[in-house]
Amino acid sequence: MHVIRRKGWEIPEREATPEHLFLNRRSLIKGAGAIGAGLILPTGLAAAATDQYPAKRNEAYKLDRDLTPENVASRYNNFYEFGLSKNVYTNIDTLKPTPWKLKIDGLIEKPIEIDAEDLIKAMTLEERLYRHRCVEAWSMTVPWTGFSLKKLVDYAKPTSAAKFIRFETFQDTKMAPAQRGFFPWPYIEAVTMAEANNDLALMVTGAYGKPLAKVFGAPLRLHLPWKYGFKSIKSIVKISFVDKRPETFWETSGPGEYGFWANVNPQVPHPRWSQANEEVIGTGDRRPTLLFNGYAEYVADLYKGLEKEKLYI
Repeated sequence: MHVIRRKGWEIPEREATPEHLFLNRRSLIKGAGAIGAGLILPTGLAAAATDQYPAKRNEAYKLDRDLTPENVASRYNNFYEFGLSKNVYTNIDTLKPTPWKLKIDGLIEKPIEIDAEDLIKAMTLEERLYRHRCVEAWSMTVPWTGFSLKKLVDYAKPTSAAKFIRFETFQDTKMAPAQRGFFPWPYIEAVTMAEANNDLALMVTGAYGKPLAKVFGAPLRLHLPWKYGFKSIKSIVKISFVDKRPETFWETSGPGEYGFWANVNPQVPHPRWSQANEEVIGTGDRRPTLLFNGYAEYVADLYKGLEKEKLYI
């Protein structure tokens, strides 16, 4: 008898959402009227080397769950540089992802300045199926394309003094008018070196088998599937290796509600709502939230000895 042993982050097949239900979430189409197929598609793809897509799928990252359809995932996003609503796809065209200079500096052998497209071409890309869990208690599942953050670490050649990686997005009020608002721009995020070298941490260059759409954070973003989505910074322009823990965007904006670690935990509520359950975007279904978003076996050991830290906010 062949026994299938599922990993802790896999959902039993009987719980998988029927594909047709993904298109029924009324909040995605309320007020939109009849939506043409052209409007459903993501607006504007980064001009990366398209012959790298679709990339070969890494079968180590499987999910017993339907993927969120592209026309749903691309129409429900947080990208505060372009507004506070979820329908940022309607005004994302001002983002110009090419040419896109990326600076890598700090505690490394030699500072690097490279076009994002050239960096992407230099890397071997792969596709991974990952969960995405927002701190607002909704989730989706996306086929991301990219390369491991560990490969970027190896590329940068940090010194032993580097303890954290600081990520910074662009600041350009002409390109992103919402940056004229009250938030502490630019958007800053950070991870420890141990987190950066974890197998799950992914530098994302594409989604759904093609270069990354503007609405997903073209041309280069981060994805950390065991953390709340706000840690997965978009449209990165600078990566710095530092010895002290950076203060991140949401720590500065709402220190009573958001912290540095932001690991998913159903038992630790947000100050204004529960994290015990999540809505699966595109279906309206709710399901229990999993510790570390279902990736505990990969990342739990990263936080041993840090029990006094606020790991789940």
